[in-house]
Amino acid sequence: MASHATGDGSIPPRNAVNSGLKRIMTLGGSYGTRNFTVKDLRDNKGIRVLTETVPFSPEEAAAAEEAGIDTMKVRFDPEHPEPAVAIRGAAPKTFMAFSVPLVAAASETEAIRIAYKAMAIGADAIMCQWSPRFIHAATEAGVPVQGHAGLVPRKSTWTGGLRAVGKTLDEAKWIYREIKAIENAGAYAVEVEVIPEELLAVISKRTTLLTSSIGAGSGGDIQFLFAEDILGNNPPPYPRHSKQYCSLYKMKEEMQVQRIGGFRAFIDDVVQGKFPGPEHVVTAPDGLIEGFVESIEENAS
Repeated sequence: MASHATGDGSIPPRNAVNSGLKRIMTLGGSYGTRNFTVKDLRDNKGIRVLTETVPFSPEEAAAAEEAGIDTMKVRFDPEHPEPAVAIRGAAPKTFMAFSVPLVAAASETEAIRIAYKAMAIGADAIMCQWSPRFIHAATEAGVPVQGHAGLVPRKSTWTGGLRAVGKTLDEAKWIYREIKAIENAGAYAVEVEVIPEELLAVISKRTTLLTSSIGAGSGGDIQFLFAEDILGNNPPPYPRHSKQYCSLYKMKEEMQVQRIGGFRAFIDDVVQGKFPGPEHVVTAPDGLIEGFVESIEENAS
């Protein structure tokens, strides 16, 4: 079998079968290995519930991959892609959808261009809050897309603000129509946010899309929670739908106490003449200073 080098001349990994990972080539043309492909994710619909998170740092991404998170979403700014690139590099084996900005695309052409830019730097898919028309443009161009339905925070003025959606018959039917429109546009998945648990369970059985539940209960195909909630990065109050599995904010608070204490101790030492001490300085050899003073005084006269 002929080998196929990557664009930089390297050969793609060949241990993927033995490791349980899938050998892939990204839409951007790079070889790699992933825990899931889009086909694998879709094949799991109705079989088992997957896990998904949004890491905000390479450290969080690496920890999530090591722990075995199934998929990640990564915030992606087309003008400043470096943070997304760093997170991609920290978790190279995990399926990642790059979340593209809602207002970055004002046409189908721009939607495709932004989607391609995300895929070129390592995304396995994109996640967006775009209209079905823009989603269709991207999927027709070959980009896997995850849409967004239910409470869409940036569009929440249409649904009465940041509140649960789908608690009336009209709203429930509207959510279903939105999800079917995303499905018909060619997406593979949809994030469904803060709708009644029972409603998502019913809708999830009536769509081919993978449904990623955040605040929408256990009826979806994927359970999605932000890394900052899982890790307890911030103090209360917390979103009702979240659960904290760590209390990293307490560690951060203690670190800040330690920082303040360190600075105060340094200031006190300087004021009291305790720093620098003999162990912190370099001592001049015998006769150096005398010779130096004599030399400059002679030159000054």
